[in-house]
Amino acid sequence: MTAEEPSVTSQAELHAELRALLLRAHANGVEVKGGWDCRNGDDRPDWDVVVTEVETRSDSA
Repeated sequence: MTAEEPSVTSQAELHAELRALLLRAHANGVEVKGGWDCRNGDDRPDWDVVVTEVETRSDSA
């Protein structure tokens, strides 16, 4: 981790960082849907990340 990267030590901070990342990507025209494998080498766990857009209550009216 570099000095520029925020420290994530709670679920709330993880949620805030994910939200900020997704909003930045969307604002820059990146399609924020799909799945990605996050391979991290032998000394760290790997993850499968899936992002789906959800319908909000105001969308359904």
